[in-house]
Amino acid sequence: MRSEQAVPGTIAIQNTASKPIKKESFWKYVMKNHALYVMLTPMIIFFLVFKYFPLLGSVIAFQDYNIFTGFTGSKWVGLQWFEVLFSNPQYVTIIKNTLVISFYQIVFAFPAPIILACLLNELRNVAFKRSIQTVIYLPHFLSWTLVYGLAYMMFSTQSGLVNTLLGSLGEPVVNFLDSTEYFRTVIVGAGVWKEMGWSAIIFLAALSGISPSLYEAAKMDGANRWRQFMHITFPGLLPAIVILLLLKIGNVLDVGFEQIYIFLSPMTLEIGEVLDTYSYRAGIINGQFSITTAIGLFKSVIGFVLLVSANRLSKALTGEGLY
Repeated sequence: MRSEQAVPGTIAIQNTASKPIKKESFWKYVMKNHALYVMLTPMIIFFLVFKYFPLLGSVIAFQDYNIFTGFTGSKWVGLQWFEVLFSNPQYVTIIKNTLVISFYQIVFAFPAPIILACLLNELRNVAFKRSIQTVIYLPHFLSWTLVYGLAYMMFSTQSGLVNTLLGSLGEPVVNFLDSTEYFRTVIVGAGVWKEMGWSAIIFLAALSGISPSLYEAAKMDGANRWRQFMHITFPGLLPAIVILLLLKIGNVLDVGFEQIYIFLSPMTLEIGEVLDTYSYRAGIINGQFSITTAIGLFKSVIGFVLLVSANRLSKALTGEGLY
């Protein structure tokens, strides 16, 4: 029997039988990383209590719900409340108002923080940049009541700053807050002013993840600022833009109850009544809990369908998606 000798200058490799890798059980993995799961527990409890358990209340949409008899004692009526909603001519107007305001928010409010983040990213003076960021973050922490108060000080027909300036120029007074012509513009503009700075944080974080060496290489190749933005900055922002846009499309029927309700008046009710405010009036004020639940369930189904469809379209076009 001939013995095998290792060739000088080489490393002898010993052939060993491959041993099967033992799969670690789930509970052993949890115990090994128990600290992480302890930190995750409050978030799990939050979602269970405020997101998943309330889903059981969706059965109210199929009942003639009575608050005194509860789920078990209320009469089942099937799709009656959905038929009532869709047969109501006012409901068509409400859906139209919701979609129009949501469209304005996507077209004007969604790009605003992206543009702001790109402008802040170009600032080189760190102290000045941080000062600007602090100022534009502050409106996010104001309540919508305070925002309406500021809007009243600006656009009131009696003592508003804008109408005072118009009067000094000999122009007629414009009722911005109670006019059907300007209501949606004021609503969307107030939303942009309040949330633009806070929403820009996500895009600033995405910009900070772009390697500076890419810009240095682009400068060496003679690329100007616009070409750097189109070929480096924008592609770096694209994943964050796609994800947030998909989430916005999934919530297209949620235009913000507080934002609309605080600005709404009897004169603007025709173009300002949306699903959220109608649900509040019908469900909370008038006690029609079944209709309110039917509206919420309708919004959830439509949002789910739009989110899945938009996600598939996004993955087909850009390769980016939520899942």
